[in-house]
Parts: sequence; C-alpha cells; structure tokens
Amino acid sequence: MSSATVTSKGQITIPIDVRERMGIEAGDRVEFIQIADGEFLLRPAVEDVKSLKGLLKKPAKSVSIDDMRDAIRKRGSGK
Repeated sequence: MSSATVTSKGQITIPIDVRERMGIEAGDRVEFIQIADGEFLLRPAVEDVKSLKGLLKKPAKSVSIDDMRDAIRKRGSGK
C-alpha cells in the first residue's frame, strides 16, 4: 500500500506506483469522489467527448458559409 503526507498547504504527492497504475501524468487533473463519510475515491478527471452530446441546442436557423464570411468581414472592418 502506498501513502503520502499532506503539506501545510494541503498538497500531496501521488506516489509514482499509483500514478503509473492510474495512468496519471504531470499536468493531468484528478477528481475526489466521496463514497462514504470520510472515504473518497481518487480517479483521473477525463471526460469522454461523447459526454458533451446534447450540451448545446441546435440553432433554430442554420447559417450559410457566405453569411459567416459576411459577419467576419463586417466585424473585421469595425462596421
């Protein structure tokens, strides 16, 4: 079993064997999920792109490429 010490700032270093088994690398995010009083699950914070489906509603009216170009041109010219 691996362990870590909490610093005065509340930080810990995840032991290398745990990071390797979890596939966690520098810069990755992790989630702490409460599973019971005083018990938490640590897991990599990775979202599957499929979980974003339905987050945004479809526009009421589709926009053509020409409309997009016109909007960009107007915005770029300051008008």
